[in-house]
Amino acid sequence: MIWPKEYSISELNNRPKGHIGELLGIEFIEIGPDFISARMPVNEKTHQPYGILHGGASVVLAETLGSVASNLMLNSEKYIAVGLEVNANHLRPVKSGFVKGICKPIHIGGKTHVWDIRLYDDRGKMNCVSRLTVAIVPRT
Repeated sequence: MIWPKEYSISELNNRPKGHIGELLGIEFIEIGPDFISARMPVNEKTHQPYGILHGGASVVLAETLGSVASNLMLNSEKYIAVGLEVNANHLRPVKSGFVKGICKPIHIGGKTHVWDIRLYDDRGKMNCVSRLTVAIVPRT
């Protein structure tokens, strides 16, 4: 297990409110020994003008997953994890339902973490692959 302690889904979903993840309806659904997953509705809040999932919404889901995963690994009294670089390849459109993101580590270092995040539609087809690099900085 990569996590320094056991976490529950309710802990992940009871993070502070009033942020972009809440606005888009992101909900954590699973935590495993080396991954976390969340889902996001594909609807009028996450669509682009042509009625399909906006790439920026996919990136919000990816960055939320990776940032939360990094923060789970840290001593929150001393450090915070913040996004440093994110990229995404949008592979196929999604019009409705949910997208599910699965986040796994590529590199866990003292100053950076790198995460692989893959998004899937309701049929289990991958619609986006993303990589997030997170900086580990002292809490001020």
